[in-house]
Amino acid sequence: MLDKLRAEVLAANLELVRSGLVIFTFGNASGVSRDEGLVAIKPSGVPYDKMTPDDMVITDLAGKVVEGKLRPSSDLATHVALYRAFPKIGGVVHTHSRHATAWAQAGREIPCFGTTHADYFHGPVPLTRPLSAAEIDGDYEGNTGVAIIERMKGLDPLGCPGVLVHGHAPFAWGKTVHDAAHLAVILEELAAMAWMTVTINPDTKPISQAQRDKHHFRKHGPKAHYGQG
Repeated sequence: MLDKLRAEVLAANLELVRSGLVIFTFGNASGVSRDEGLVAIKPSGVPYDKMTPDDMVITDLAGKVVEGKLRPSSDLATHVALYRAFPKIGGVVHTHSRHATAWAQAGREIPCFGTTHADYFHGPVPLTRPLSAAEIDGDYEGNTGVAIIERMKGLDPLGCPGVLVHGHAPFAWGKTVHDAAHLAVILEELAAMAWMTVTINPDTKPISQAQRDKHHFRKHGPKAHYGQG
């Protein structure tokens, strides 16, 4: 079932390791088949170098396992919440990459300090609110999804393809699971550059809206003209 999607999800998970965003069994990637209404996601706690496409777990959009011998990632409830809320996305990635996680732990969004950032995020990388004790003690992963969806209200998930979960770590998404992994790598690079920026000059201000718009919309939207299209 969904052999192509399983292979793509495995490849995205392995890309996170190759890119240095994941150590040991941290992090996970998933992809969704909108036609089937099914998700393929990394199994929980399995070493990356041991995984095969057949190890990817298939669930429905409610998080019920449909096929697979292994338990799905512990973050499954967050992934499926995002798929239900954002119909335009096809892949979700969660990492504990060093710099992006540091911003999440510091409780700070990542300001749009430059054009590299604006190429991918039309504004700051947002930060969710902290979860309450009741939310943590209850459906923690599902409530993480709720907090992300709340924070993304009014934002285009393809114009803002990621978020920092307060005190936790980043999630990123894209049109495909390959895109989501790519954007997770970009998010980590933006987090590192922003950290260096505020280290050099703590009083640095975000770039102007005009410059932000110029760089973002040359790659995104109906007037995009970057690349060979």
